[in-house]
Amino acid sequence: MLGERFDDALTFASELHRKQVRKQTGIPYISHLLAVAALVIEYGGREEEAIAALLHDAIEDQSDTWPGGAQGLRQEITKRYGGSVAAIIEGCTDTDTIPKPPWRERKERYLEHLVEASPAVLLVACCDKLHNLRSTLADYRTHGEALWKRFNAGKPEQLWFYRSLAEVFSSPKVPPQLAKDFRESVHFLIDLAGADSSS
Repeated sequence: MLGERFDDALTFASELHRKQVRKQTGIPYISHLLAVAALVIEYGGREEEAIAALLHDAIEDQSDTWPGGAQGLRQEITKRYGGSVAAIIEGCTDTDTIPKPPWRERKERYLEHLVEASPAVLLVACCDKLHNLRSTLADYRTHGEALWKRFNAGKPEQLWFYRSLAEVFSSPKVPPQLAKDFRESVHFLIDLAGADSSS
């Protein structure tokens, strides 16, 4: 069951990301956080993992708005929700540096980190990427090839990243159905995009 800590995290996430929208859309960013939390719950996650799902992008995207920056926000999250939640969020964060390092460098480091990550981190990370992937699929049907212009990396890089994630998420530490759903969505995107996925 979800308790008062989850309720608090829901409000905190909404406050942190209130001015943020999804890339080149008018969709409030909280929609992504809610979707990831819902997926975590549906794939068997506990309350701590659901809270981490709501806050998985907090350090990466909102530390520049928080007093004390990334470290101050880490401390606030730990104080509110405990070290286990903070550790999951840390595991889902690919950088807290501003400006962010180059895209490919960040993603390669993130993939290397996921290989050694805990089941809790992998659950939240996979649900995060699954929602991103499903959003990309939906937008591709509407916008076609123009979709790729909204990202920091083009189509070959995006497809490389999703294929690499599918390999990492095939780990026995990831719920089997979640790993299967992610792999199938990756294959569907590659087929839909009609492109060589190597890079």
